[in-house]
Amino acid sequence: MDKKIIHLGEHKGKMLIFGGVYSNLQALQALKEVSKEEGIAPENCICTGDILGYCAQPEETIKLFKEWKALSILGNVELQLVEGAEDCGCDFTQGSRCDNFSKLWYPYAQSKLSKESLNWMATLPHHISFTYGSKNVSVVHGSYSNISEFIFESTPDQIKEESIKSLNSDVILAGHCGLPFHSNIKEKLWLNPGVIGMPANDGTSRVWYMILENIEGCINYTHRYLNYNYKLASSLMEENNLPVEYTKTLVSGIWDNMEILPKIEKKLQGIPYDFETIIKEYQIIKK
Repeated sequence: MDKKIIHLGEHKGKMLIFGGVYSNLQALQALKEVSKEEGIAPENCICTGDILGYCAQPEETIKLFKEWKALSILGNVELQLVEGAEDCGCDFTQGSRCDNFSKLWYPYAQSKLSKESLNWMATLPHHISFTYGSKNVSVVHGSYSNISEFIFESTPDQIKEESIKSLNSDVILAGHCGLPFHSNIKEKLWLNPGVIGMPANDGTSRVWYMILENIEGCINYTHRYLNYNYKLASSLMEENNLPVEYTKTLVSGIWDNMEILPKIEKKLQGIPYDFETIIKEYQIIKK
């Protein structure tokens, strides 16, 4: 599949940014309600990819996403499913626990999806770009050059700069790694809203998204957590014989393993996120 970039032009108004729904219908339902309560239009709600994944309701999740009319780019999971690949393309180490778990949830997702849903996913772009508050914003899954690249807060700035330069962007909205963070890089921004389909390894069942606001030509970004019916999501996974380790993660907020995490992020396991003390320092990008 050739790399497809959609240019949306200028966006105005409050925006809701999220990633990694992972077939978690209950989390998506809760987030859709947030958008309604906040008065955020569907075209201002953008997913960084991986609408599908670990949880029990892939087809229902796609149907709700289409009904909502939010926007999304391809995650590696959608790309692999569209291409009929045998694995999720998550770039897990062969034989690792994550790799072995994917051999359960990925074929399950394949078996549940309708042809209509696969055709719809095939229309998703690799990247979305738009202007917002006078800034050029681009959406990637992993990175510009590698949809499955894990980029974390501790990832060196020069690696993030490669995507920033390739897309000629002031702000990158990224996904894939599963953890919410923000990085300031030479007056540019790398923002990851986190994912809503699984907790952020912080010892809580909460999941994460982000709100963007254009205030007098500047961008204000806020990390927000989402509470949803995680008990139902977990029980549905159990009923469908999906990895029990992931069903436990939905409840405990602790990842079964930290194979993909750098040393710095590993040390944060079990520590609840608290962005309130740092948002004020970084929330405004000056012209």
